[in-house]
Amino acid sequence: MSTPPQPPQQPDQPSEAPASPSAYPYPHPQSPGPAPVPPAAPGQQNFYGQPTLVGQPGQPGIPGQPGPPQSVNPYAQPGPYPAIAPPPGGGSGGRAGRAVLWAAVGAVVASAAWAGGVFLLGSAGKDADLRGYTAPSNFCNSADYSSFKTEYPDNDGSPTHTTLKADALDEGYCSLSLKKTTSSYADAYLSVQVDLHKKTDPGPEFTATWENYGDSHTGYDVDTVPGIGDEAYLVSEDTTSGSTSGSLYATIAVRDGWVTYTMSYSAYLSSYDDDKDPPTLDEVTDWLKTDSKSTLEGLKD
Repeated sequence: MSTPPQPPQQPDQPSEAPASPSAYPYPHPQSPGPAPVPPAAPGQQNFYGQPTLVGQPGQPGIPGQPGPPQSVNPYAQPGPYPAIAPPPGGGSGGRAGRAVLWAAVGAVVASAAWAGGVFLLGSAGKDADLRGYTAPSNFCNSADYSSFKTEYPDNDGSPTHTTLKADALDEGYCSLSLKKTTSSYADAYLSVQVDLHKKTDPGPEFTATWENYGDSHTGYDVDTVPGIGDEAYLVSEDTTSGSTSGSLYATIAVRDGWVTYTMSYSAYLSSYDDDKDPPTLDEVTDWLKTDSKSTLEGLKD
């Protein structure tokens, strides 16, 4: 067995002096047996900071000597409380143990109840309220905009449409130009979009967006529209002032359950345009309301 290194000698102390108590846990090689070990001062540790093997109670162990090894420091002072609480029983210690035990059990039960509540509430909100609506693959073929055709009889030969099918959202979109028979180019534009929200309720964000649209977009008027879905808003702006120049814009936004829908009209007029008799804002808003009701009915199964 290799001899552990010895700690440095104290100053002015002869090396051949009789062995005296030391913080070093092993006896010196020249010592006939284990030296008595005084209790260490509070906070004192083994010189090498390593745990000491214990052979017999109260006696430092020698490596290789029989005895159950334990990773403890023989110089450590006992703390004011036992390392392991006694099992519940009589006396004040038993009551303290039971208090700790029941506190831990209560925390576990409370955590389980909270998790169960979250799970139940979350599962209850997973059923999307789609009201039987579907998002068509080609919304340009499904959207009804017949009210505009009296004013704009020419059909758009190349409307734009997109569709989306995903776990969280189904969406249909269509954009087309509106033109009078006397015009060489488009006189106005119409877009329609429907969104089926399958994972989250769009209600709070929908309301915040459209109800406050006039606050975030200067110059726009916002009005509620009764009789369409759960809630509907009409957003408009008219800078024509009855003339043939300026812009005319109107959007109707509808929420029915977890389904949101918009139909938007826009026209940009100038004295160079062929359209010398654009529709009024009241006419456009009436067309939007009528065709939106018809389109939403057609999107239901």
